[in-house]
Amino acid sequence: MNATAQLADRHKSAVARGVATKSIYVARAQNAELWDVDGKRYIDFAAGIAVVNTGHCHPKVIAAVTEQAQAFTHTCFHVAPYESYVSLAERLNGLTPGDFAKKTMLVTTGAEAVENAVKIARNATGRPAVIAFGGAFHGRTLLGMALTGKVVPYKKGFGPFPADVFHAPFPKTYHGIDTAQAIAGLKSLFLTDVDPARVAAIIVEPVQGEGGFYVAPFDFLREVRKVCDEHGILMIIDEIQTGIARTGKLFAAEHAGVAADIVTMAKGLAGGFPLSAVTGRAEIMDAAAPGGLGGTYGGSPIGVAAAHAVLDVVEEENLTGRAAEIGEIMRDHLTAMAKRNEFACIGDVRGLGAMTAFELVKDRATRAPDAALTSALIARAQDKGLILLSCGPDANVVRLLAPLTTPVAQVKEGLAILEAALTELVTESQN
Repeated sequence: MNATAQLADRHKSAVARGVATKSIYVARAQNAELWDVDGKRYIDFAAGIAVVNTGHCHPKVIAAVTEQAQAFTHTCFHVAPYESYVSLAERLNGLTPGDFAKKTMLVTTGAEAVENAVKIARNATGRPAVIAFGGAFHGRTLLGMALTGKVVPYKKGFGPFPADVFHAPFPKTYHGIDTAQAIAGLKSLFLTDVDPARVAAIIVEPVQGEGGFYVAPFDFLREVRKVCDEHGILMIIDEIQTGIARTGKLFAAEHAGVAADIVTMAKGLAGGFPLSAVTGRAEIMDAAAPGGLGGTYGGSPIGVAAAHAVLDVVEEENLTGRAAEIGEIMRDHLTAMAKRNEFACIGDVRGLGAMTAFELVKDRATRAPDAALTSALIARAQDKGLILLSCGPDANVVRLLAPLTTPVAQVKEGLAILEAALTELVTESQN
């Protein structure tokens, strides 16, 4: 029995079944490559779910963390604050979209950032209700699950959920829902479900992550901004997966020219170390009384040091430009594949920057999802040394999230593996 099989047995006996995983047990990782406990090499097109945008173990991130660990690892910011937290808040206040005074709080996870954003919005407005979108993913906490617009596996069996959370349709142009229809659906909530005067915030992802990598049309985000302004509603943009250069801009909302009242970020912010942030208009962020916000591990000095290094690397290595380059290579390759008769199963190729995905269908005319082929492709690619992820409400979307530091040669190597795996599966299905 090899080391992977042994670990799989121990895993099954010791870890809760609901914690779903792949069968890759990592021993080491460097930039866009990963090696398992048996020495097998993988090209990583997952990046820890868009976390290691700067690659695994970037030297500058590791150096910053090492230096901080030798100084102190934890004091709790509430007990003995530190300059690095303050300076990171200053950087994020300046980097997030919007030409107005901002303030920031640091926490630990994406779900915690979302929880705090909603908490702040409710406190600042004195209103209880929140609107999210179908297909959204905002975390696995109770409020996160309530905001999430996908039942299986995130919500099934875990209710009841917090009240005063509503869902509007998200624009999915491939499935016939455009900006006008989505905005009409949002406005219909005001007629049928919730008085807009009771809505504290609307929370939206510029590109839906778990929801299927559907890119919000830029005019849609601008229309949501208008709706918020009309009714005194705060706009929360969830940049947890899209932020920190992933889409070719530091924040995806920049593509649309939209400034949120509150921005949440996590994942790519600290290069693999647990850190998240909530940045918003100063008067909104200051609405809560002292002691109303925070947490024991919020703004860990280790995570903060990593985040400073990540932001430095993003600028020094032009990772926004690299994101655009990697995304273009991926989408060009996938679009060329989709034009070939043998790949009629590719129904749609989409993305923004280095958030790229393709949707697998049984029939292009009906666009019926092919979840079985998607699952088989991810498994076959893994066998060949490529890590991929699926997403979407029908589990038929393959997403590509390579680190933004991935060498072009490895991007192309990964795409060749993907193409070979899909070719094999299509051929087998025809025999």
